[in-house]
Amino acid sequence: QVQLVESGGGSVQAGGSLRLSCAASGYTASGYAVGWFRQAPGKKREGVAAIDSDGSTLYADSVKGRFTISQDNAKNTRYLQMNSLKPEDTGTYYCAADPALSVYGFWVRDPNTLDAWGQGTLVTVSS
Repeated sequence: QVQLVESGGGSVQAGGSLRLSCAASGYTASGYAVGWFRQAPGKKREGVAAIDSDGSTLYADSVKGRFTISQDNAKNTRYLQMNSLKPEDTGTYYCAADPALSVYGFWVRDPNTLDAWGQGTLVTVSS
């Protein structure tokens, strides 16, 4: 059974940094794409960044240049490094995974059909 566990959320001031982790189990270490999504209270869920097994990445325009998604296949873990955080980055961050998708396939896929989701980790950025 696939499990994704996020960690690393917290409260920071604007301009600060956080690194989120998404640890996967039940998958082989390679061969799947992982993405980060976020949802703020009262707002729609939005894609933030994604990475596939080849290391190709995609980012939402709102986080380009500030966030970096990466992976450590040996640890079966994906990371989201978030720098220059803004109050509008506040929300619950979720990672999701799906096997055998390219990063482009993952990005355009209906999120509700992705294979696995984590429980989420809360990020709060104060001004």
